Amino acid sequence: QVRLVESGGGLAQAGGSLRLSCAAAGLTFISYSMGWFRQAPGKERESVATISWSGSSPSYADSVKGRFTISRDNAKNTVYLQMNSLKPEDTAVYYCAARFHIVPVITDVDYWGQGTQVTVSS
Repeated sequence: QVRLVESGGGLAQAGGSLRLSCAAAGLTFISYSMGWFRQAPGKERESVATISWSGSSPSYADSVKGRFTISRDNAKNTVYLQMNSLKPEDTAVYYCAARFHIVPVITDVDYWGQGTQVTVSS
């Protein structure tokens, strides 16, 4: 079956960096566009960054533009989220998502990962 397994979350100080990874199994990775979403306590899940199946056209939420970078390695079936200049408001559970061909949106995702906690202290 399809599995998306996130890793790399943890505790960081404001201004610091973390790199999230999402390893995919059970699907033809190159056929799927990928995304990172996050959900903070008491808030709705939101899109953070998406990337097409080919790795082109990365897209970012305004709140993370210039600080986060999404990338993918199709040879390793893995998508990454490099997070720099972290802020306390980035604290959330971060989820990896996959959608066949088309970039995932919150209302249309084929597969979700289990999530990884990111906590940023001030």
